[in-house]
Parts: sequence; C-alpha cells; structure tokens
Amino acid sequence: MSADAARATHPIDADAVLWRDGADGRPGSDLLVVMHGIGSHEGDLFALAPFLPDRLTIAALRAPLQYGPGFAWYAAGSQMSTDSSLIDASARGVLAWLDGLGDEFRSVTLLGFSQGGAMTLQLLRHAPERFAAVVQLSGFSFAGTAPGDAALAAAEPRVPAFQAYGSADEMIAREATTRTIEWMRAHTDVEVHEYPMGHSIVQDELQDVVAFLDRVLPG
Repeated sequence: MSADAARATHPIDADAVLWRDGADGRPGSDLLVVMHGIGSHEGDLFALAPFLPDRLTIAALRAPLQYGPGFAWYAAGSQMSTDSSLIDASARGVLAWLDGLGDEFRSVTLLGFSQGGAMTLQLLRHAPERFAAVVQLSGFSFAGTAPGDAALAAAEPRVPAFQAYGSADEMIAREATTRTIEWMRAHTDVEVHEYPMGHSIVQDELQDVVAFLDRVLPG
C-alpha cells in the first residue's frame, strides 16, 4: 500500500446522516451507528429504527463513494482480497465524523449490513477501544491483519459482537463467512446466528439483534 493510500480518508457527509434521538434525548445516550450495503443509501437501514430499542440514539450514515444510483464504502471485489485501502479510507472517514461529535454520547455501537457489516469489523480493527459492541449482518471480515487485531484478542472482557448470516446467501461466499466467524471468535465475544435466508434481514434475526442490544447495552 502506498503512503498516500495509507493516509487517504473518505469523509462522511454529515448533512446526509439520518438521526433518531433516544427516548430521553440525544446527549448522554448510547449511540447506534448503522451502515448500509453496497448500492444502497442511508434510508435503507434507518427503516429498522422503529423496531430497535427506543432508548438508543440512531445515526444512519451514507457511504462516501457513488455507486450507480446509490453509494458504497469500497469498490466491489474479491471477498478474499487483502487490499483494504478503500475500506480503510472509509473507516477513517467514519472515525473523523465520530470525533466531530465529541463526548455527546455515553457509548458507540456499530450495526451494518453486507458492506456495512464489513465496515463494523474494520472500524473495530482500527479503533478497538472506541466501540461498546458490534452487530455484523451478512457481511465479512477482510482477510489479512489490521492495526487493532492484537488489542482486540487480548482485551478482557472482549467486545461483545453479533454475527448473522443466511444459509442461502447468494452474495457472500461461504469461505468468507467461515473466515469471518473464525476471526470474530478469535477477537470478540461473539454470538453467531444462522438463518434460513438469502442476502437479507428477517424478522427472527431482528428480534435476536434487539435482544443482544438489550443485553450488552442495558441502559
């Protein structure tokens, strides 16, 4: 990776962020950052907000790269690639956006689907101390190593994580899913869920996500 690629940042458009304040207001609440999949937009996962715990503040981000009529966190490519330069640039953009929020929130948790799920893990691998938990839905971990891997593995307790995948997922290779489960078990306190679905989110999965958030973010 070149020096320029190692420093590159894809900034988040703060004006495009969709917010849902927590039931008791935004300051001092637990923040849930949600990130959509490739070709989609910030309104996609924001549609889940009514079904998520109302005490959480929710911020739905728009990915920084144009992709057809929608947006992407990085260029589509091999799920076995170790070239993380584009997703790293997007991760730095999210971290810079979070820096701009200051200390407004008590904690930050990440939730993402597909490419957004990959983002949750890459952000955790960049800044393991910053996140209370991660929810990774039908995504995958990038192959290779990242700066925070050793710290994540050594943490006590480890970061709570939720991993969901579909038994009939037509988008994510089973090899990538297997690698992701192994990586999460080695680096996080993960609970793994398989659902009879394709590349989607189903009701049982959403109910399990809510139960996980209630357990790890008791309020």
